[in-house]
Amino acid sequence: MATSIRLNPDIEERLDFLSTQTGRTKAFYLRQIIESGMEDLEDYYLAAEVLERVRKGQEAIHSAADVRKDLGLND
Repeated sequence: MATSIRLNPDIEERLDFLSTQTGRTKAFYLRQIIESGMEDLEDYYLAAEVLERVRKGQEAIHSAADVRKDLGLND
C-alpha cells in the first residue's frame, strides 16, 4: 500500500543524509522506523484504553498480593 507523509525539513534532511551515506533508500529507513515503533505505539494506546476502563470501573483489577495468593506463591 502506498502512503505519503510530510516530514519536518530537519528530519527529511537527516533521512536524506543517512540514505546517501549508506546507499539504502529512504523507504528502507522509513519502513524500519515504522516497524520498530509500531510495537511501542500499540503498547501505549492499548494500555491507555485499559487504563480508561479501569478508571471507569469497567475493567477488573487484582492486587499483587491476591495474584500471589491465587498462584500459591505466598510460601
